[in-house]
Amino acid sequence: MSAVETAFQDQARRLQITRGSVAALLVLVIAAICRFWGEELTWLVSWPDALTVPMTDWVGAGVGWFLAVFKPIARVFSYLLEFPMTWVGGLLGGAPWPLILGSVTALGWLIGGARMAALGFFGFGFVVISGYWLEGMNTLALVAVSVPLAALLGAGIGILAFEYPKLKSSVNVVLDVMQTMPTFAYLTPLLVLFGFGPVVGLIASAIFAAPPMARNVLLGLERVEPEIREAAVMSGGTRRQQLFLVELPAASQQIMVGFNQCLMAALSMVIIAAVIGGFEDIGWEVLLTMRKALFGPAFLAGSVIVVFAVVIDRMSAALAEPRPAQDKRVALGIFAIGALVAVWAVIAGWNPAGIAAMDGVADKVDHGVGQFTANHGATLDTIKNTSMFYGLLPLRIGLSDAVLPFTWGFAWTTQHSLVFYAVFAAIAALVALRGHLPQAGLVLIGAYVLETGIAQLPWACVIFGVGAVGWVAGGRKLAIQVGVLLGLILVSGLWERALLSLYLSGASVAACALVGGVLGFWSAMSPRAWMVIRPVCDTLQTIPLFVFLIPVLMFFQIGEFSAFLAICMYAVVPMIRYTRHGLNSTPEEMIEAATASGAGKWQTMFEVRAPYAAPTILLGLNQTILYAFAMLVIAALIGTTGLGQSIFLALGQADVGLGVTAGVAMAILALVADRLVQGFAEERKQALGL
Repeated sequence: MSAVETAFQDQARRLQITRGSVAALLVLVIAAICRFWGEELTWLVSWPDALTVPMTDWVGAGVGWFLAVFKPIARVFSYLLEFPMTWVGGLLGGAPWPLILGSVTALGWLIGGARMAALGFFGFGFVVISGYWLEGMNTLALVAVSVPLAALLGAGIGILAFEYPKLKSSVNVVLDVMQTMPTFAYLTPLLVLFGFGPVVGLIASAIFAAPPMARNVLLGLERVEPEIREAAVMSGGTRRQQLFLVELPAASQQIMVGFNQCLMAALSMVIIAAVIGGFEDIGWEVLLTMRKALFGPAFLAGSVIVVFAVVIDRMSAALAEPRPAQDKRVALGIFAIGALVAVWAVIAGWNPAGIAAMDGVADKVDHGVGQFTANHGATLDTIKNTSMFYGLLPLRIGLSDAVLPFTWGFAWTTQHSLVFYAVFAAIAALVALRGHLPQAGLVLIGAYVLETGIAQLPWACVIFGVGAVGWVAGGRKLAIQVGVLLGLILVSGLWERALLSLYLSGASVAACALVGGVLGFWSAMSPRAWMVIRPVCDTLQTIPLFVFLIPVLMFFQIGEFSAFLAICMYAVVPMIRYTRHGLNSTPEEMIEAATASGAGKWQTMFEVRAPYAAPTILLGLNQTILYAFAMLVIAALIGTTGLGQSIFLALGQADVGLGVTAGVAMAILALVADRLVQGFAEERKQALGL
């Protein structure tokens, strides 16, 4: 046998046909048909209007009937909820501010000693001098009433799923929908059901904050040691006694983690609920000042939200950790000082509304932002326009439509398309010759997406493409599942808006994956880098979604680029944390074996740590995707298009059908992405034997 024949056979063995190769080939065939025969087979490119189902009208009619039937009951429930809200609001708003400040400081001492007491004192002290004390107390009143509701609801769901394992999968689906459904989507039916006012924000907060509590209660109960359960059974207790007296206390640490997440979710949702108005809280102040382009006051009000978030997050998180007992006499002394100062403040008429020591700072921020944008407006416009014309716009409508003389200096022609595809075909051929057929197919698919644009992709390419990815990630069942879910969006008439949402969230996730992956890698390699990056990540994770809009609006005004930046700022943290955690969690024996074999630091990182960390990094990507979709709807406030804009418009018009349908479509996109990434993560775990 000649050397040429031997080389050919070796290459043929390397080019083995895998499931990924078949999937890529299928998608390439469909893409080629749409690209070259799309004008004749228009039904493959654009879904026929005759086959579009009036889903919005059907959902509106069905939900409208449900709301009409249950509205009287809901209004009674809303009326009853007004009492605890009024009481708590009156208590927090009417209590002298030194008493509240002393109480928070004393509580901080009991939870975490001097450091936590200082956090509570300076945090709430900032709220006092900000001039937003009353608005802040109204926000805390909503949180104080909504969190117990959410905690009870979440705990009940978690216990139910644990006690009845057959319901676990159904409960997980419900929790997934609750967490992926955009927050504005269920504000619309709640507004119709419960009427206008702060009660809507209260109930929406409880719904949004319940899933983290449910998941952690279920996780905590599942992690209770078998020995503890056996001891409870041997003691002769009933099932109820075993659950409430043994298992739940044993799972208390995990449950407190859920309570921390429940608190943060409720605070975030309370701010979002301010969009419906009717309540003078911090969220309304942020929204009002943003609408008036008063960036200084908006920044100050947003800072108050961040302070609340940081104090609540740190204190509630400390409750979930083992901690030494603190001297209660110190806490009592702090409270007594606060009470004495409160009595003096009442006598002297020293109220927080008159302090407002930060007004000058707000004015300076407003003036400074104005000066900066005036002096550097050209630079900011260059950054925005460059990113839009050479990045976001080609992804949205494709190079064939985005490349124009006034942006790129020339117009895209058929010759450019031929050269473009020839270059990518050459790259794909080189990749295939190295034995990577699926990756070669992805190169060609990527070329088609770049030329066509995500928002203009034929429906057949998207559905069959995602189905093929599902087949590779989790088999036939997952492929059918994601195909059916996307098919529901297709027939509902929301396909074009869904693609616009997919484009912006996809661009944001890609940027977060790149930047977050690099920063996570750097943090894993350098402890000093992590010392700098960690507090930034902590801050970004505690900021409610609403507040991310303020800095981008300050410098880049309303537009798609501002929305892109806000989404990236919110969604990049999980990618950083999971990448670092995955790289640093590699077993020591694997690192020692690599070192003993002569591998260097970088070689060990790329050839040992990175493959082992792949499942964890994929989970970080999964969280980044969910964060991006969550922020996408909030970004509709500053000028995005797609499903987020539809949901926001439905809220303003009280269009229940459009709000729910668009919200479900957004949830479907998030669920599909979640299932695909989880499928790949599970496959990598099995490959690594984890």
